[in-house]
Amino acid sequence: MTKLKFGLTIPQGWWSDLPTNDPIKQYEFSKKISRSADRLNFYGLYAYDHFIPHHEYNINNNFFECFTLLSSISSITKKIRLGQIVTCNSYRNPALLAKVLSTLDVISKGRVELGIGAGWYQNEYYSYGYNFPSNVERIKQLDESISIIKAMWQDERASFHGSYFSINEAICRPHPIQKPHPPIIIGGTGEKYLLKVVAKHADTYNNPFGSPADIRKKLAALKEHCHDLRKSYNDIELSVLLPCIIKESEKDVLVEINKWKKKNENISAFLERKSGGYTIGTPEKILTGLQQYINLGITHFVLNFIGLEEDTLHLFDSRVIKKL
Repeated sequence: MTKLKFGLTIPQGWWSDLPTNDPIKQYEFSKKISRSADRLNFYGLYAYDHFIPHHEYNINNNFFECFTLLSSISSITKKIRLGQIVTCNSYRNPALLAKVLSTLDVISKGRVELGIGAGWYQNEYYSYGYNFPSNVERIKQLDESISIIKAMWQDERASFHGSYFSINEAICRPHPIQKPHPPIIIGGTGEKYLLKVVAKHADTYNNPFGSPADIRKKLAALKEHCHDLRKSYNDIELSVLLPCIIKESEKDVLVEINKWKKKNENISAFLERKSGGYTIGTPEKILTGLQQYINLGITHFVLNFIGLEEDTLHLFDSRVIKKL
């Protein structure tokens, strides 16, 4: 049986997950959680690649930039892997992104993963001065970007000439430590175009906040694309990003849910509707919920913990990870 992997998102400010309003204390909290996860049986730490908090519900809150945060976390951890859920392809030239990740792979001694997607947050695009092309065009750009990144990571002098991006004998030194290159995780849900890019390029497919029923439909589409491209579906690891509230008792779970709803009623409703609450509850309930995903072939879980403290990680490690 394939070993299950459990990662978590770094407290960053995406969903009001940072204590206090002091950015220095907030960053210290991010470091504390990251060190704790590194000591336990967690597989990876992941950062959101956005510039403003989720759907602007907390527009005045602090929110740390993805790659700066990951770079700093790489220097205080030893074994846990480092990734993004997920990099917005539109925000960086792909050759630059290849260089950033290559450097980070060396700094972290080979612990980096590239999580990447086509981008979706329209208001954020406009706020920061980026064009927001159609869904299909953004996915075509993603396809070209990944081709460039792979070439930069493996070729001595990489060249690529596409409709959106081109490089000419580009040098990316140092190359990543991981061979042939760091794992590529593609996140998204579009069945017709995005999943075709997954079939073509991905080592891992990540579905954000999908219920088992939603994911089953996506995986059927992914199998079709793999068949059409003559790629092996079984070579692609399957991953899901899920919100998680874990407490010893149902009473404590309810208390945390009510706190969450007071902070973000809209986000709470969105996540409960999308992911169905399979990873919200006591350890026993979460084990049952996770099994629904495992039955679909999911082996990589990224948890966005709500009400996160160090004790949360110890509880999940001892009562969930070690039971599976």
